[in-house]
Amino acid sequence: MAEQYDVVVIGAGPAGYHAAIRAAQLGMKVACIDAALGKDGKPALGGTCLRVGCIPSKALLDSTHQFWNMQHQFADHGIGFKDAAIDVPAMVARKDKIVKQFTGGIGMLFKANKITPYYGFGELQPGNLVKVTQHDESVVELKGTNVIIAAGSDSIELPFAKFDGEAIVDNVGALDFTEVPKRLAVIGAGVIGLELGSVWKRLGAEVVILEALPDFLAAADAEVAKAAAKEYKKEGLDIRLGAKVSKAEVTGKGKKKEVAISYTDASGEQSLVVDKLLVAVGRRAATKGLLAEGTGVKLTDRGQIEVDAHCHTGVDGVWAVGDCVRGPMLAHKGFEEGIAVAELIAGLPGHVNFDTIPYVIYTAPEIAWVGKTEQQLKAEGIPYKAGSFPFAAVGRAVAMGEPVGFVKVLAHAETDRVLGLHLIGPSVSELVHEGVLTMEFSGSADDLARICHAHPTLSEAIHDAAMAVSKRAIHKAN
Repeated sequence: MAEQYDVVVIGAGPAGYHAAIRAAQLGMKVACIDAALGKDGKPALGGTCLRVGCIPSKALLDSTHQFWNMQHQFADHGIGFKDAAIDVPAMVARKDKIVKQFTGGIGMLFKANKITPYYGFGELQPGNLVKVTQHDESVVELKGTNVIIAAGSDSIELPFAKFDGEAIVDNVGALDFTEVPKRLAVIGAGVIGLELGSVWKRLGAEVVILEALPDFLAAADAEVAKAAAKEYKKEGLDIRLGAKVSKAEVTGKGKKKEVAISYTDASGEQSLVVDKLLVAVGRRAATKGLLAEGTGVKLTDRGQIEVDAHCHTGVDGVWAVGDCVRGPMLAHKGFEEGIAVAELIAGLPGHVNFDTIPYVIYTAPEIAWVGKTEQQLKAEGIPYKAGSFPFAAVGRAVAMGEPVGFVKVLAHAETDRVLGLHLIGPSVSELVHEGVLTMEFSGSADDLARICHAHPTLSEAIHDAAMAVSKRAIHKAN
């Protein structure tokens, strides 16, 4: 007989574990199913984000940023040393320790909130029944008054560049190289490609990024993208646009393995030979094997679960959140959806505002934005005003030795309501939330301009950019 729960969550990634914990806080009996295993072969909660995505990549980005600064920044501070070296296994071990700390932390939160974990693969059956095939092949059945599907996403594999875990890898493999590859190619100049390409470039790899689209960072503000491309080029990242890869062939054995890549660009047929190839062309919803016949839950043509604005599937008591549904594949978007659905189930007004979801790329310099870009506003015919301010004129940024980049505030030309905030520079992953908060409360550029910002801080760039919208910035010519 199936065990009865108020809520059964399939997936313990960002969306799933937030949904499970919030539902438990609201007094519901909750079970959460997850199939992932850690490097030690034991269950590891937290999804792609904690295990092989957000958290481990930031650990490596921080380690390599320290190493890069040793070679390029420390001398300016009067700090000298001899023969800087990187111990890649030690760096990876540090990353693994951080991952284990956080995945273990989810387990402790489940225990504290009396959430029952099941380790295995969950399949939704008709009637809100979930069949769980556990890792020892035993099967248990759970019955949920409500079922929240939070199955996450998987890396997209190209048919001509199959992952082998050694020469051709996805983000998982690129986090675990045992040594710095001499030559690394990356297919895809998105967030994953740029971040992991930066990691290995800082350690000495020759990195070539092949992007099929003709425009760089097309989703970002065009001015930000242009500034980013300039800085990446200075750092030695070789980004080739309009480069459509058609073949990737592995030759050799062991440490002599190479990948021969064929691609076309504006100049015609091109070839490239590297030691490692990272395929980072995006992710797809992990819905394979998730739905049995007759559940009534529908998939879109992209393989995502079809939901309404409140993450309901149209089947009574069945919801879906996170990467397996529409919207940006971002951990924090999943956080908010998971919480919102738990609150909706409890009869509370759960809601997620897609217009104020921030986007971040954790390269150096960092890139972040919220709201609409200038090109979007122009395309939609929305009248706007823009104000920008460079970090080169911010005392704290210069004192830190990180004067690159700027902040841009976009506001409606008639109402002054903030429509977008776009940043490139130091710590902008933190600064972007001034824009999120302002937009969430329907604030104006004048509101931002009249908020007192501490001096000296990086946030002063936002203050001056907001003042520049109405041509009254103090620290630049208007």
